[in-house]
Amino acid sequence: MKDRIGRLEWAAIAAVMGREFANFRTFWKSTTFTSVLEPAVYLLAFGLGLGATLVDDVGGIPYVEFVGTGIVATAVIFSSALPAMFGTFVKHRFQRTYDAILAAPVDVEELVTGEMLWIGIRAGFFGCFPLIVTMFFGLDPVATMLLVPLYAFVTALGFAAFGITMAATVSKIDQFNYVTTLFITPLFLVAGTFFPISELPEGFQVAAQFNPLYQLVQLVRNACFGLEAVDLLRFTGLVVFSVVMWRLAVSRMEKRLID
Repeated sequence: MKDRIGRLEWAAIAAVMGREFANFRTFWKSTTFTSVLEPAVYLLAFGLGLGATLVDDVGGIPYVEFVGTGIVATAVIFSSALPAMFGTFVKHRFQRTYDAILAAPVDVEELVTGEMLWIGIRAGFFGCFPLIVTMFFGLDPVATMLLVPLYAFVTALGFAAFGITMAATVSKIDQFNYVTTLFITPLFLVAGTFFPISELPEGFQVAAQFNPLYQLVQLVRNACFGLEAVDLLRFTGLVVFSVVMWRLAVSRMEKRLID
């Protein structure tokens, strides 16, 4: 490891991201297809299905638009946490990619940062697709929607770091089932995507305030239907979440790759 620990070289980070981009070019069509199709399926199943039979609107928002704006968070976590977990584990354990990268003038901090930034950019892009699909179901475009890619990017950074941390922690790839069941699924379900958390017991409502996905859902909805003063605090919380997870990911990967 270089003796300049803690000092990032952006050329090294760009090299890590460039490798990921070159690899992504080989399978971008299938990934993009899935990212567009999934929100459409959710909107048809929940937004139009429940919206046409059981729920007309939530807080004055048509249910299909309520779900469509909430699915942004779903797209973000599934395009950041899961690829980070499985991708990191495979590249480290099976392909030995990280051993080759660290043989170059790249340290673990730069490696993790490059991986996070690439996943964050990709997830931030895919996170916009649900809004685009929802526009075909009646969502009116507004200028403040331009904040959504930023919100999605910052949140994706945190969950990418979470995925890298988990990959550096588990000993077998099938242990990701525990991570998905104990962390990702609860965060996904208690994010206010399909129903307002005000309908949940008070304890769950309090817990939801610490859920980054819930904060993302609120930010996206406010960007679509009207900004609020608390949005700055929500966004700051997401930034703190991402920074903390970044440092944790670097620490765990250093222990796994170096120690």
